[in-house]
Amino acid sequence: MIHLRSLNIGSTLNETGFPFSVPSLRALSEMTFDSEITFFVGENGSGKSTLLEALAIAAGSITVGSESVTSDQTLTEVRRYARSLKLVWNQRTKKGFFMRSEDFFGYVKHMNAVKAEMLADLQEIEKEYKGRSATAKGLASMPYARELSDMQQRYGAGLDTYSHGESFFTLFRSRFVPNGLYLLDEPEAPLSPSRQLTLLALLKQMVDQGGQFIIATHSPILMAYPNATIWSFDAGGLQKIRYEDTEHYTITRGFLNHPENYLKHLME
Repeated sequence: MIHLRSLNIGSTLNETGFPFSVPSLRALSEMTFDSEITFFVGENGSGKSTLLEALAIAAGSITVGSESVTSDQTLTEVRRYARSLKLVWNQRTKKGFFMRSEDFFGYVKHMNAVKAEMLADLQEIEKEYKGRSATAKGLASMPYARELSDMQQRYGAGLDTYSHGESFFTLFRSRFVPNGLYLLDEPEAPLSPSRQLTLLALLKQMVDQGGQFIIATHSPILMAYPNATIWSFDAGGLQKIRYEDTEHYTITRGFLNHPENYLKHLME
């Protein structure tokens, strides 16, 4: 389901500095979201991740990480830009989340700290309720035991016990819910090509359950999702582009077909 239909930009003519100085963002006046999967593509520094961050701020998305979009100091300048965004919804949703690759490590650290704190609290209950009835001890420890059990069901022994790629999938599967808006910045970063195909299947599963995804990516595998909308941030502007016309597709296809043309200078 397409929850977020479009965005419009208010007047930013008097604004200076980053991110207003980014050419693609300076040129942006309106953007529509015509499909359940939208990709932002372009070179590093082209503005795709910045717009995704601004969308997360404007939509009030929850984050995967210890910082919210309203308090994260790395988003201070982007929050200025986000105030100019006007979002148009088909159906407003509070479900879903915003995630950057770097946020994942903060989330793992936060979850480990929460788990350690609850285990310490359980040890204190054991000491405090020593000699008292099992019923009293059970009632006191129940909230902590329930939360630890929920974490076990969601993440197994812990996200840090998996490989980087596996822990990403564990997080995705545990946090994806129907009818959500998901803003993902380069989710392919820890994933092998085969795992990226698995992510495509997971995206399809969530789309069938009413999910909408806006994804900044460099992956020609991900952006091949059927009937997805692709916005290119290159050449100092913004335009919808066919998958086959993306630089990611043409370079990857050219390299795989004729790697010698790309590598010959290394052999000289």
